[in-house]
This record gives sequence, C-alpha cells and structure tokens, in this order.
Amino acid sequence: MNTLISHFAKATLLGTVVLAAASAQAGSLDLNLGPDAVQFEAAGTITHGVALGGGILHSDYREDATLYHAQLLGVQRNLQRDVGIGARWTQFDTDYGNGGGLGLGGYGYVYLPQAPAVSLGGYGFYTPSVVTSGDLDDGYEVGVRARYAFTPNVDGYVGLRQAAADFDNRHGNRTLDRGAQVGVRLSF
Repeated sequence: MNTLISHFAKATLLGTVVLAAASAQAGSLDLNLGPDAVQFEAAGTITHGVALGGGILHSDYREDATLYHAQLLGVQRNLQRDVGIGARWTQFDTDYGNGGGLGLGGYGYVYLPQAPAVSLGGYGFYTPSVVTSGDLDDGYEVGVRARYAFTPNVDGYVGLRQAAADFDNRHGNRTLDRGAQVGVRLSF
C-alpha cells in the first residue's frame, strides 16, 4: 500500500508541474534518449525571470532507477547566454534504495558569436545529506550538452550525463545513470 501511495504522490507532483508549465506564459518540453535511459522534462515561466519545472529520468544503467524532480529557478535568456539557478527536489526510486531531498544547482549555456544557432554548456544539481529523507544520504545529476537551434522553437542536442546517489544502507554510493544522450527541446 505504501508503494502505491508513493507512486501516486510522485505522479501527482509531476502532473502538477507539467500542468503549471503548460499554463505558463512561456515554456519548454524536453525529451532525451541514451543507451540505457530516457528523460522527459517540462518547464514554464511563472513570472518574469522565474521558471517552474519538473521531469522524470528512467535508467537501466546497472539496475532499475527512476528519478523524479521538481524545480524552481531564476532564469535569464538573451542572445549571449541561457542561465538558470535555483532549488530542486529530487525523489530517487531505485533498486538500491528510495528517498528524496532538496538540492541546489542550475544550468548555463553560451551562444557562440560566430555560430549563433550553437550553444555549449551544462547543468548540475546536488542534494546534500542535511536535507534528505528515506534511504538517500546525498545525490547529484550533472551533464554537458552541445545544442543547435534548428528553428527559433526547436533545439536539438547531444551530451553526456551522470546521475548518482549515496544510500544509507548496504548499497552505499551508486552510479544510477552514465552515458551519452541525444535530445530535442521544444519552446513555446
């Protein structure tokens, strides 16, 4: 019964974030695939310079792992850069352990002056042990990407990602996903 309630709570959290992003002034939908993983994210601007988003990452890198997240970021996008910094709640549902926590991080991309459709950058979020629950001691997700704007509303990208967590049980520190990814982001 607790597992059913846990899955319902995660689905409700993700659904609320997706609905908020869809009803926002501006937003984005992002899907990426890797050899062992799929990730979907949605984000929306709730007021000037503030974005609410969420997503799910499912990976079979070594064992079964699903990471859910909801985030609130201060954002700025112009012709030179695309930056966001803020807080993220991440919920880990893995074969190694379950738990969640509040972390900090962000993303940053710079547009190349000689090729304005190309941007390079990455992202990172870290959840320290002081703000975790369940089996989770700490965790992180980091990545680097090269993006290309095919149209003003469609970016394609390639990148590398690593997600890991340290659990307060016999499993300890585990890499949950690592590898290349290819993705597309739609802006509206």
